[in-house]
Amino acid sequence: MKQYFIFSLLLIFAFSFVTEANQPTKPRVIAMTDGEVDDRCSMVRFLLYTNDIELEAIIETNSVFQIKGWSHSGWLQEQIDAYEQVYSNLKVHDPAYPTPAELRSKLYVGDEDSTHLVVDHFANKRIPGMEPAIDPADWADTPGSDKIVEVLLEDDPRPVHIQAWGGGNTAARAFYKLKTEYPEDYKRAVSKVVMYHIWYQDGAGTYIEKYHPEVTMVLSHFFQGTWDYGSQRYTKQFVTDYLKNNHGPLGALYAQDYISEGDSPAFLYSLGNGLRSDENPTYGGWGGRFRKVDGFENVYRDFDKASYLQWVEVVNRDFEARLKWCVAEKYEDANHKPKIEVKGSLDRTVKSGETVVVEAEISDSDPVDLDALWEKVGPILQQHGYDKSMLPAYAAQQPKYTPFWWQYKDVGTYNGHVELIGNDLNKVTFVAPKVSNPETIHLILEVKDTGSPALTAFARVIITVMPN
Repeated sequence: MKQYFIFSLLLIFAFSFVTEANQPTKPRVIAMTDGEVDDRCSMVRFLLYTNDIELEAIIETNSVFQIKGWSHSGWLQEQIDAYEQVYSNLKVHDPAYPTPAELRSKLYVGDEDSTHLVVDHFANKRIPGMEPAIDPADWADTPGSDKIVEVLLEDDPRPVHIQAWGGGNTAARAFYKLKTEYPEDYKRAVSKVVMYHIWYQDGAGTYIEKYHPEVTMVLSHFFQGTWDYGSQRYTKQFVTDYLKNNHGPLGALYAQDYISEGDSPAFLYSLGNGLRSDENPTYGGWGGRFRKVDGFENVYRDFDKASYLQWVEVVNRDFEARLKWCVAEKYEDANHKPKIEVKGSLDRTVKSGETVVVEAEISDSDPVDLDALWEKVGPILQQHGYDKSMLPAYAAQQPKYTPFWWQYKDVGTYNGHVELIGNDLNKVTFVAPKVSNPETIHLILEVKDTGSPALTAFARVIITVMPN
């Protein structure tokens, strides 16, 4: 039977996940980027989420597509300079945003040696189980690889999310060094790694699979067609009229005219946004949903485009709100997600036939956005003889958010439908179905507010049903 962590508190607003000790914490993140155009777009979004992660390093690397890397160009430093100009506003909305100086202290250069790129450009054809083509034994250490070694050797058992937006050779060298120079610490160190790959863009992926099998490998192929070049061309008006227009110098650096961020799923996966996908690649969330690859204990591949597309609108609205934070000098001048606190454990075991009750406390401290509300309901109110002057009285009688519970059937092992009673309320109930073996049911609570943009918070409760 699957083992799950026990949780009692979930802070959606802070995108934090909760450990067994019920202490709020943030995912430890090392982002590796080859500086391609879409990386630069992803980095704009990434910097606006540094309040929700414990950033260990941003490492500039190369890939088969950017063979020399781009650390020499200063693009990343330029983005942090722009971040500095909006930092005073960002910290109004969340004091956890790191200072620009802190971000600059996290920048490293990794492997940009083109002679280490011994594989072809057909990264979409590289899949788990292929014979490794690299041996980092004779490669030189880099500041980036040494930083990975340093982080993994720390006496901290939490997962470390290493994201390969480009190539992974820098991590391959770090793992080799740990294995050969720190043999007593090696397994403890690398077993903490969850490494998310946007394709295998160099030879590191299959090498790590074979020679460092304790590393959890998460391989994304379906970022293509969901987040990469051309996938969201319908967002062109949003990018030109909003993102790049009067929303601060960081947004103005967005390198393309529509949302084009093939690497964003790598960090969206690690965010503790209440969906708990960072706990297990099979759970599904903003960064896709994954299945274990046959023949491997710790290697996962994504299922399909749908596992990304179902979240795109919610994710982009969240990004839109943070762009507003860049220019909103007062907290009340921008929208923020509702807060959810599930009462009781997020992992529960029940018996067939038992009535299951799941309840959450929901709060939203933002004032009602009357303009957004009028845009939504104005036409129908006007049809009944109301005008906008009557909107405050109407708003006072309306909830500021809408909860909705649903069964995530793609993920739970129970294949049947569960009849949820009160799925549009704070409290939902159902009768545990009859099972002959232990089965899991994943319940998702999504809470959408009425602000502009409308933001959605999440919680996931996993129920294991035992035979009666």
